[in-house]
Amino acid sequence: MPTVKRIGPYRFFFYAGDRSEPPHVHVERENKVAKFWLAPVRLQSSGRFRAHEIRRIQGLVEEHEQEFLEAWYEYFGD
Repeated sequence: MPTVKRIGPYRFFFYAGDRSEPPHVHVERENKVAKFWLAPVRLQSSGRFRAHEIRRIQGLVEEHEQEFLEAWYEYFGD
C-alpha cells in the first residue's frame, strides 16, 4: 500500500491491486477509509467519515489531484 501523501491526520494511498480500476486514491484516518476517483474528483465510498469531514477531505483531494495522478501513473506504469 504505497502512501502518496500525509496531510494532518490523513494518509492518502492506493493498494497495489488497484491497477485494474480507474485512477483513485484512498484516504485513511484511524479506522476509517474513504475512496475518491480522480479526474474528475468524486467520492466513491465515504468509509464511515461524517459528511463535513468528507467535504474537507474532498477539498484536499482536489487540491492535490495532479500529484495523486502523477503518483498513480508512476506506480502503475500507465
